Amino acid sequence: MHPSPTPVSRLAAPYIEGLRQGVLRYQQCTGCGGAQTLARYACQHCGATTLAWRDAGGLGTVQAATVVARAPSDDFRPLAPYTLVLVLLDEGARLMAHAQPDVGIGDRVQATFFEHLGQPLVRFGALAQP
Repeated sequence: MHPSPTPVSRLAAPYIEGLRQGVLRYQQCTGCGGAQTLARYACQHCGATTLAWRDAGGLGTVQAATVVARAPSDDFRPLAPYTLVLVLLDEGARLMAHAQPDVGIGDRVQATFFEHLGQPLVRFGALAQP
């Protein structure tokens, strides 16, 4: 039996609820326009506290990729080996997430969603080349 999902903080709730609805969300500063995916009380770019949640299109470019062969915990062992990527979303925010095994640095990708142990997670897949 797996533990119940971790309670969601009020700050991160819009992000997690978005994942559950199949929508990738990010915070955007109404002062400088900076974008960030980690839920914060202040803008990581200018420090302003005027942040609004926005829906992302789910498209981006892979900046880094790695294959995790040894899971960091028993919870992720069934997924190993798995690919993790750092993606620069078209809206300017960066997000670390799972990816299809054929995804590499420089690839254009699109977000999809899956559930693992009751938690919604993001998985990027390569966009079809035109």
